[in-house]
Amino acid sequence: MNRDKQKKQLTAIIVDDELHGRENLRMILENYCPGIMVKGLASSAEEAMGLVEDLSPEVVFLDINMPVLDGFDFIESFPRRDFLIVFVTAHQEFGINAVKAGAVDYLLKPIDIRELKQTVRKLLELSAAPPVLAGTSGKERIMLPETHGFKVASVDDIVRFEAEGSYSVVFTKDGRKTIVSRTLSDFEESLPPGMFCRVHRSSLINLDLVKEYSVIDGGTVTMIDDTKIDVSRRKTADFLAMIRKRLRSV
Repeated sequence: MNRDKQKKQLTAIIVDDELHGRENLRMILENYCPGIMVKGLASSAEEAMGLVEDLSPEVVFLDINMPVLDGFDFIESFPRRDFLIVFVTAHQEFGINAVKAGAVDYLLKPIDIRELKQTVRKLLELSAAPPVLAGTSGKERIMLPETHGFKVASVDDIVRFEAEGSYSVVFTKDGRKTIVSRTLSDFEESLPPGMFCRVHRSSLINLDLVKEYSVIDGGTVTMIDDTKIDVSRRKTADFLAMIRKRLRSV
């Protein structure tokens, strides 16, 4: 990978009920990991929920054992999350559950600086290369992982993207769905301008493949594969403006 094209910094918050744990991790990140900018600290899962809403971090360094709500409770409160999770804990036995929860990595206390650097490198690589690549014919293409390799699909064939934790599910015309380790925001930044619209926090749709729109139940889009997608009230005006413009241009 061309390191010059890596994202230079990712914003992050640290969640740990112990003051020493929060401050120690922040100090190590600031001194040894320039790829991370710590924007906030939280002493509980509840406080962290507010920070996520206020700061929109790209990474959450998360302790597991916390009073009232633990790290897994925090994750469950964001069924459609658009940030990456790194568990930081003194308890090795939670490793399997951390993987199942979609964590990028799992660090044991006390923090090993070399392991932390490797984790940060992994975070940067996940957010570095654009997920959509322009082809020589002007047609954008995307690589979708499969069991024994990958499939190269045309962006024109993508019906929609759906947020699944820190991943995205890509739905294509042929009925396939593929999980990709990128957030919806990553795709929004690289997809052809005006072709896709974020109609909901968890849904990004191909405007060329919209079948119909109904204002019943607050607003619903039906896609070419007959999937019905809710359009959030906040996104309705943007959606209508974008699809009108798109219909005039094609």
